[in-house]
Amino acid sequence: MKTFGTLLVVFFISFSINAQEFKFEEETINYGKIDKASNGERVFVFTNVGDQPLIIKNIQSSCGCTVPKKPEQPIMPGQKGEIKVSYDTKRVGGFSKTITVFSNAKNPRKMIKIRGFVNKELSLEKDKSILTDI
Repeated sequence: MKTFGTLLVVFFISFSINAQEFKFEEETINYGKIDKASNGERVFVFTNVGDQPLIIKNIQSSCGCTVPKKPEQPIMPGQKGEIKVSYDTKRVGGFSKTITVFSNAKNPRKMIKIRGFVNKELSLEKDKSILTDI
């Protein structure tokens, strides 16, 4: 029985050493206050900190107002990858959305988030520039 327990521990240690893993520079992107119909695209940057190629299999958002785009190619060890996320900024008000990343990493499901507030009208600074251009 001791031998089986020792073999089990060695197996888990060797599995965790050879696993893919990624680390995000930011796991939550805060848009802050943004104007209605402004650019809603942001980018999550991550690094493959494992020793095997990292494959993003699928990405799902918590609603249709958030559209994520996954990298198509495997991310090699030590390389950076990007997940682009577009939020529909025609929807006024506060938002907090979750994006779930499915991969071949040691933890196969990773959640990242976006949040912010879409203003109902253009900001005063933009209104001034519009008036001076006329």
